[in-house]
Amino acid sequence: MKRAISIVVTLALLAWLASDSRWRMVGDAFERITPGTFAVATIAFFVTYVLRALRVCDEFRDEVNGRFGACLRIILIHNAMINVIPFRGGETAFPLLLRQVFGVPIMRASASLLWFRLQDAFVVGVLALAVWPDLHPAMRIAGVTALIAAAWYLPRWARAPHDWAGRSRIVAKLGLLRDTFTDATGRSRYGWWWTIANWSLKLTVQGWLLALILGTSFTTAFPGVVGAEGAAILPVQGVAGFGTYEAGAAAALLTSGIAMKSGLQAALALHLFIFCSAIVTGAIAWLFPSKSTLPGNPAVGPARKPSQ
Repeated sequence: MKRAISIVVTLALLAWLASDSRWRMVGDAFERITPGTFAVATIAFFVTYVLRALRVCDEFRDEVNGRFGACLRIILIHNAMINVIPFRGGETAFPLLLRQVFGVPIMRASASLLWFRLQDAFVVGVLALAVWPDLHPAMRIAGVTALIAAAWYLPRWARAPHDWAGRSRIVAKLGLLRDTFTDATGRSRYGWWWTIANWSLKLTVQGWLLALILGTSFTTAFPGVVGAEGAAILPVQGVAGFGTYEAGAAAALLTSGIAMKSGLQAALALHLFIFCSAIVTGAIAWLFPSKSTLPGNPAVGPARKPSQ
């Protein structure tokens, strides 16, 4: 049912945009952006991939041994898979590639991915509350304080001694997951700094592009970017995020006085740019195999047909 709803949402949005020449309007939105602006935005997006790769290098420094290029390749392919495979299925590329290239256990890599995503959510939440327009100062301060407190408490709760292993079978398994998550939260030395730098740059570039597409100011467009990224946590997602991304952006732009129709069209144009950036960089990374540290597995690269 969840997958069916996701497909219906995506197809409905595309059908709505395809009618009444709305695709032409999306193309018109891109005409407001110069080739130089596209180049700067593309480079900035690539820098965000580099920051995420540095976070992986920091988290798995004992296994990686300074192989930044291999970490960057994993990030680029993982990012492309998230955009290609429906229903967030592309997330599995991260633990699988870490196991193939560096021999990191699936459970360990998955726990780190969960912690990465939680860090992302906390940082985006704080940034959203900090810049959201017309929010009462007391609510802004209370929300930011609550998120920072939760981010501080969560890893400490995980590291606290517990007796879950001696309880029922289900609780014992949960205890094992808690211990694995504890290990993931304690390994990265600069994880929060990489996360803050990544999202600050990513949201700034997206806000800049969205402002150019809408022909408005950065402060007016920025809530739309935050709303689009916040829509990623919804339990039902459109294929490759199409539909939910645009709806989140358009809903947030309503607070800035941007009409729903204009918000949807501008968000779709921005989403197409992000999607193409992810696919192109992921495809390029796929062409360059990474040497594996595992015995008997000299390289991990594009799939090859077995010889006849």
